[in-house]
Amino acid sequence: MSSSVENISKSIKLNMSKRIRRTPFTNRVEELGVSDFTVVNHMLLPKGFKNTIYEDYWHLAEHVQLWDVSCQRQVQISGPDALKLVQKLTPRPLQKMETGKCFYIPILDENAGMINDPVLLKLDDDMFWISIADSDILLWAKGIALGSNLNVRIEEPDVYPLAVQGPKSEELLCSVFGEEIRKIKFFNYRVLDFHGTKQIIARSGYSKQDGFEIYFKGFEKYFDGIEMGEKLWDTIWEAGKKFNISPGCPNLIDRIEGGLMSYGNDFTKDNNPFECNLDKYCNGNSNHEYIGKEALTQIINNGVKKRMRGIIFDGDPIVATGKPLPVLNEDDKKIGEITSGIYSPRIKKNVGLSIILKDYWNDGQKVLVDTLDEKKRNGTVTSLPFPK
Repeated sequence: MSSSVENISKSIKLNMSKRIRRTPFTNRVEELGVSDFTVVNHMLLPKGFKNTIYEDYWHLAEHVQLWDVSCQRQVQISGPDALKLVQKLTPRPLQKMETGKCFYIPILDENAGMINDPVLLKLDDDMFWISIADSDILLWAKGIALGSNLNVRIEEPDVYPLAVQGPKSEELLCSVFGEEIRKIKFFNYRVLDFHGTKQIIARSGYSKQDGFEIYFKGFEKYFDGIEMGEKLWDTIWEAGKKFNISPGCPNLIDRIEGGLMSYGNDFTKDNNPFECNLDKYCNGNSNHEYIGKEALTQIINNGVKKRMRGIIFDGDPIVATGKPLPVLNEDDKKIGEITSGIYSPRIKKNVGLSIILKDYWNDGQKVLVDTLDEKKRNGTVTSLPFPK
């Protein structure tokens, strides 16, 4: 059954149209042998190159990679009421946020359901970027602003993030942008020059490795007859050769081990931020008003019923999970399901992410994982990120 599904998947083609947007870097990733794409926020996201996911995992852990993550679209909110609107969107207090900072923020609906978990960048007192996961926050923000009669402008700027990830990322970017790179602290950014353009470079990224994200702006500009986006890619690529650079993309093994969740896959609007272990961003004593506050307060009072946990389980190495794997207790009662799972060559066992019921979420809890081969494998619950 599973092999026939894999064969069908390999035969499926992605029909391109204006609804699925290319990026300033798509030509380069195609030249470097991209093997798969997915679509996030109506934009292409590379999902694989020539290396296996295991080769890619070790390379990311030891060297440096260049990722086209332009699909991380920005919702730009500017104007006199910009802070007021952004604060209304999230339970995380923003009053002390300084320009140059990046904040991870949960965005909730009226039921305290997670509708996005973006990174917020403060560009100025009256301008913010919300770097979103795969759900439409632009229209949500527009609706809230309109209903609240706030004086803001909301738009999607021509900004295309390019990630440089891996332990050699700092040395590589220092060779391109200078020693100022070393001064960028985690979840901070600086504005640096690239051939007359001003680029925001943040120390951040969708991996557990050190790395940076360049919020490339200047899609319509050219340098020596080359589009500025391709010039940026080429410059980093050439400088990266002595650091054993490789094209890459978010690695599933690295992401799972780091406890990095994927919106729409590991959690949805049916999950509240406590279930996603985001308690520190949801202080119940916060005095500011935000959407979902009443529902979130009720959840606090009633207690959290389930939480995201890691699962380490036995058996032959599994391929990336195409559909959830039920997690059972010893009485075969379903207590969760693995939404992202794969074999870890470091841990030398299968690993997965699962939201687990309260009575079973403690470290060391023994569970069973019902895999696609209809076998039940012994597993253990662990906290996140996975142990080193």
